[in-house]
Amino acid sequence: MDRDLKVYPASAHWGTYQVLVDGDRVVGVRPDPGDPAPSPIIENTPEAQHHPSRVERPAVRRSWLRSGPGPDDRRGAPDDEYVAVDWETVLDLLAGEFDRVRTAFGNAAIYGGSYGWASAGRLHHSQSQLHRFLKLIGGYTRSKNTYSHAAVEVLVPHVVGLQGAHDLLERPATWEAIAEHTDLIVTFGGLRISNTWTSSGGRAVNTAEPGMRAAREAGVRTVSISPLRDDTLADIGAQWLSAAPGTDTAIMLALMYVLFDEGLADMAFLNRYTVGAQVLRRYVVGETDGVAKSPEWAADLCELSAETLCDLARRMASGRTLINVGWSVQRARYGEQPLWAGIALAACLGQIGLPGGGFATGYGSTGRHGGGATPGGLPRMPQGANPIDSFIPVARVADMLLHPGESCEYDGEHLTYPDIRMVVWSGGNPFHHHQDLARLTRAFGRPDTVVVVETHWTATARHADIVLPSTTTLERDDLTAGRGDLRLRAMPQAVPPHGEARDEYDIYAALARRLGAEQEFTEGRTSGEWLRHIYEQWRERQSEDVPDFDAFWAAGNIDIPGRVCDETTFGDFRTDPDAHALQTPSGRIELFSEVIESFEYADCPGHPVWLPSEERFGTQRAQRWPLLLIANQPSGRLHSQQDMGAHSKSQKIADRAPLRVHPDDAAERGLRDGDVVKVFNDIGSCLAGVEVSEELRRGVVQLSTGAWYDPSAPNVATCVHGNPNALARDIGTSTLSQGTTAQHILVEVKKYNGIPPAVRAFVPPALTDLEPEGLARE
Repeated sequence: MDRDLKVYPASAHWGTYQVLVDGDRVVGVRPDPGDPAPSPIIENTPEAQHHPSRVERPAVRRSWLRSGPGPDDRRGAPDDEYVAVDWETVLDLLAGEFDRVRTAFGNAAIYGGSYGWASAGRLHHSQSQLHRFLKLIGGYTRSKNTYSHAAVEVLVPHVVGLQGAHDLLERPATWEAIAEHTDLIVTFGGLRISNTWTSSGGRAVNTAEPGMRAAREAGVRTVSISPLRDDTLADIGAQWLSAAPGTDTAIMLALMYVLFDEGLADMAFLNRYTVGAQVLRRYVVGETDGVAKSPEWAADLCELSAETLCDLARRMASGRTLINVGWSVQRARYGEQPLWAGIALAACLGQIGLPGGGFATGYGSTGRHGGGATPGGLPRMPQGANPIDSFIPVARVADMLLHPGESCEYDGEHLTYPDIRMVVWSGGNPFHHHQDLARLTRAFGRPDTVVVVETHWTATARHADIVLPSTTTLERDDLTAGRGDLRLRAMPQAVPPHGEARDEYDIYAALARRLGAEQEFTEGRTSGEWLRHIYEQWRERQSEDVPDFDAFWAAGNIDIPGRVCDETTFGDFRTDPDAHALQTPSGRIELFSEVIESFEYADCPGHPVWLPSEERFGTQRAQRWPLLLIANQPSGRLHSQQDMGAHSKSQKIADRAPLRVHPDDAAERGLRDGDVVKVFNDIGSCLAGVEVSEELRRGVVQLSTGAWYDPSAPNVATCVHGNPNALARDIGTSTLSQGTTAQHILVEVKKYNGIPPAVRAFVPPALTDLEPEGLARE
């Protein structure tokens, strides 16, 4: 380039890269020189940074300003109006509302939602800042678990203990160990490379793609059980078994049947390291219910031949096998079952605790897997304790808002939904994550006040009464590293804040001052002083010499000391299960859990079972909605972040999210590449652009999540931009974990005739200046 550009290092959840700055604007990006497989998602950054959808000034809904707090069904209306106010005015209004709610209803009436990926920084992580603030003003109702893998978080500790579940998520074998020790990877839900670009906090380098290729070159073979052929890299030569979606548990039970029937199950391992193996065996062979879970039984469900299943079971028993269950598989009705069955299948093979063998969950789900552990932890802003012990499972937020006082069963607990009067959201977008978005809109109409702190006018911001503009990661100093990362990196400010945007730290410090908690929140430090402080605290915890903050900042990054790359999970347990017992009631792997059995949940009994979901082929529901939509993670962005960026836009068809359709299904409906279609069922509808593809099995359509929710033409579709959560039923995986079930959705598709409505997802709402009498409420 001819002009003199400044280059700044940057980190996001999709990796480390560089931004090119001309004056006050980001004009380009380029990969970090040390990244062997940089993500193309970085191309979204320049346009997203300066997009018209940025929140420029504090804004208040005109109707809330006039009428005061209270339920309002017009929240989120496409034609809603906002009034721009100055910071002092909006902070005074907000502090007054906090005091009103705390005094009249108690702190449990405040829901500190703020679920989402937010900033990659260790200090300016918006949810951490908000939660620290809320705890210091008396507490709040919180959420537990994640939309990503709630079933893993709740079920797996019952099966292998809390530490075992942590190790499966955070410390699985590296790709180097797999290349050295593994003969066969059998992955349910694929190893989708685009998912490995992302990791909470970002990563210094993206290693999954070269790791997969190196494993292939070392002789590791892969079997991918998925409705999508391209769930694995084309050049690793994976065998694709295009099973019917939602039948993974049936396949695993059939594989176990073969192992038991042919004497291939490792009974010595089962007897020494597990409890409940005989309960499981009796169920698998049909002694419990009279139904043998044989390959012939499973073949009718999964649409793979019995011979294929028998051959796969024998291959798995003949060498070192790693069984991977992707997070996508458990984001469906009864999502706990394929996880539990996967662990049971690995136990039957007897390879848990061996390098490169056993069970994993999440290879190909994010980039942090197979990366090792950081014993000294990472720098972080202290959070403190929440004085309020009120919580909900994260995916039950609409239920909570719509049904205060009603009950919810969860992991053996009987919860009562609190009466939420104030919702505060920072750095997250439930109108991306949640199911049945029309229902969520109704739910957001129930509280007295909704507050959103955001960089852009997301759909969640469009449902708020008070919107506060926050800075992006490029507009402030911070530092970052992902879990298991190689390096701690500096994130220096590259451009000035957009409009009147402020750092979240400064927003909450100003609110804390008005509410009498400033000293407790700031501890007398500015954000810059906090940055230095958390680094030096982290430095003191290290067992090796680490440069001081000034030297670190000048260098731009340092290697993380003491990083451990484990070859295996459960290795110590395998060596001595008595000395290294698991944190389960038995100290062993619980293939049968007396604790779960005692809950008496019909949708999650005490051992892995086949529970047929309605959202699959062959059901009564499928007779009306014959196509099964896979709502997987997008390759053009992280969730909904920077959906307006160049790389994300390059994938859209007619300005809408692309819907992949098998050629035979397209022909039946008269569809061609580039057509706009309506995707619909009894829950809702959306418009999308057609891409005819042979990369998925017949009967399946695929529409990735993350298109910004656009309800601007309700007479046409629930969302005209292509958000699949407009079609997903708002129901939990099971009573046990209450996770999201938005991965599998039965739908029908038809061509949209005529000129489709314009996409208005990225158009900010009408914003006017505050009139002198504007604070005098009617």
